[in-house]
Amino acid sequence: MIMERKIPGHHLVYGTLRDYLTGEELPDTDDERIRQDLEKMMVEEKGFARQDLEPRLTIETTFNKIFVRSIIDLTVSVSGKRLFVLRYGPGSLVTREKPALAAARVLDKEYCIPLAVVTNGRDAELLETVSGRVLATGMEGIPDRKRAGTLIGQYSCSPPADEAQRERTLRVLNAFDLEVCCRGDSCNLP
Repeated sequence: MIMERKIPGHHLVYGTLRDYLTGEELPDTDDERIRQDLEKMMVEEKGFARQDLEPRLTIETTFNKIFVRSIIDLTVSVSGKRLFVLRYGPGSLVTREKPALAAARVLDKEYCIPLAVVTNGRDAELLETVSGRVLATGMEGIPDRKRAGTLIGQYSCSPPADEAQRERTLRVLNAFDLEVCCRGDSCNLP
């Protein structure tokens, strides 16, 4: 029997689960189950080594007294260079594009990560970070390890944004990643 526990807001928690990549114990939610499936897909189907994948990197922002912790579900590296961020969110992919691009542009302080992937677990888009152009669609559009090796040579890791551009990009991330529950308040997972 699965025990369900409702956290104030809208997150249904079934208990805990172990992260596929790290073994860390995480709240077992519907969204986390999809994230775990994505991690498993990247290793078992797409051929990445576990050490090529960095789960749950964060970017913290505060603007207008509103603190937001943006979570990048996966950051994928090839030959020691970050090639793309992968961000999951239920629903429409188009609404996920801007924050994924913003995260790729500012996550690494040394350079702009060249690609971003947005997915709802059933569909996906591969985006070029600088232009925002959609390069591929569908789950098959998420690069496998072999294709990633080619892409790292095609897309240079451009220099990081200057401070003014970085702040504008962080503001975009802050606005898009502010999670507001159905009660009109910020969500606070335990």
